[in-house]
Amino acid sequence: DLHTAEDVVQDAFAAVCRTHGTSLDGLRDPGAYLHTAVVNAARSVLRRRRTARAYTPPHQGYGPPVDEGLLLVEEHRQVLDAVAQLTQRQREVLVLRYWSDLTEAQIAQTLGLSRGTVKSTASRALDVLEKKLGAGR
Repeated sequence: DLHTAEDVVQDAFAAVCRTHGTSLDGLRDPGAYLHTAVVNAARSVLRRRRTARAYTPPHQGYGPPVDEGLLLVEEHRQVLDAVAQLTQRQREVLVLRYWSDLTEAQIAQTLGLSRGTVKSTASRALDVLEKKLGAGR
């Protein structure tokens, strides 16, 4: 294609200028030298393209099981159902702790509770979730 051909010629001229400077007096036949440089560069481009087209990526193996999405949806639904059965304060504490990644002190300040209340509320909420989710297995 035209753009690649222009790039090849420009790269060949630049390489000759880097090697021999802007004066080509040191070359016996600069035209033939440039012609050979362009032809060799074009062959290199074609060789790289052929190699790239021939490349076959390694086999990725089998994907996840077909029913994995359904199983995850079911598991998420069970977790959300169990969280819905918690008290509002327990849900707030767990969401701030595990979703918003706040510290106990930040949760206490946000909810206007003591740090001990946040710790005990989170502990009780996790116990309830463990019982509800463990019973379903």
